[in-house]
Amino acid sequence: MDWLAPSLAVLGVGGVVLALVSGPLERWVPVSEPLVALAAGVLVGPAALGLVRLEQELVDVLLLEGSRVLLAASVMAAALRYPWESLRGLLRPTVVLLAVVMPLAALATAASALVLAVPVSLALLVGACLAPTDPVLAAAVVSGEPAERTLPHRVRALLTLESGANDGLGVVLVVVLVAVVLPAQGVVHALGLVAWEVGAGLAVGGLVGWLAGLGLSHADRHDDVGEGPELVYTLLLAVGVLGVARTVEAAGVLAVFVAGLVYNRFAGSSPREKQDAVDEGINKYAVLPLVAVLGAVLPWGTWADWGWRAAVFAGLVLLLRRLPVLLALRRPLGVAAHQAGFMGFFGPMGVSALFYLAHARHEGVHDPALWGAVTLAVAVSVVVFGLTGAPGRRAYARRHGHEGDVEQQPSPAV
Repeated sequence: MDWLAPSLAVLGVGGVVLALVSGPLERWVPVSEPLVALAAGVLVGPAALGLVRLEQELVDVLLLEGSRVLLAASVMAAALRYPWESLRGLLRPTVVLLAVVMPLAALATAASALVLAVPVSLALLVGACLAPTDPVLAAAVVSGEPAERTLPHRVRALLTLESGANDGLGVVLVVVLVAVVLPAQGVVHALGLVAWEVGAGLAVGGLVGWLAGLGLSHADRHDDVGEGPELVYTLLLAVGVLGVARTVEAAGVLAVFVAGLVYNRFAGSSPREKQDAVDEGINKYAVLPLVAVLGAVLPWGTWADWGWRAAVFAGLVLLLRRLPVLLALRRPLGVAAHQAGFMGFFGPMGVSALFYLAHARHEGVHDPALWGAVTLAVAVSVVVFGLTGAPGRRAYARRHGHEGDVEQQPSPAV
């Protein structure tokens, strides 16, 4: 632990500096903050300057607990990003995204991982870790004034709901496949565990979200809550739900997302614009130390051993994980072909993948191939989407107009 204090100092101060220069950086170099943090992590890590050295045990704890809290805050923000009334008509396409797109994404990613010459069971676990769309990195694509002006409401809302829900439900795939990789745990036991985690997560999230929404509505009617406490109310709610869920061994991230949706339904009016600014700060800057940690511990040696296989794997994941499935399902989703293409490409892998990777390691899957494959896909995702996010929105606007200027109705596939 001798490296802990200087490592935290470098990573924390670097995040502060990046936040201070984010405005000029965005104007001068149109790249995302996570990409800069990843590059900074590589620079200060053992691969370059060697200023930060983290023991694997510490890295596992940082990734597991840090990503868990970040995901909780991010999925709460996703659940509250749009008024409840604008989400009610999106239930069917969201079910398609969760029940069809996510499993197929896991299978496509697993098939891509076979290029690395790993066992089938491990490839399936890689696919499960990488299948969910990351809500933290996705927020940079679907939130904020440029996205609202450029992208149709339906596309932004579907990506938001998908990234929030599948990060909670991804635990189903990961827990079962951890049991497949580690047969001593037993698949039947894993299925029972998943059933409890999901059911308890839904119950905890629904109950606590309902009570929180009614409580805030009551306090608002009597002017008992100031503007400051109200802005952090949902963040405190996310932390509280996560704690309750973990106490009863429920799926914590799923519980937080459900709590956010139920709270959104019953809380009534809230200072949404100012709350969005708080959420944007969390999604853009709270994630930076975690991404920098990733940059500092990337397994360059494993990737070098894989050689050309690593590049082929990364390319296949980017091309096959979502894009063909979204294009094929554009009619059930109610989006046009170009919108399905945008949704298929901009479905980044990030914090959620790191969380499931750390969870698998916590459960006993220490195969270096799992660590190498998931961190490779996440690093490539951060780089690709960090370089293409803003230019992609501009290209979309030039080719298809500013579809976000008006509320979009379901579009026919073309």
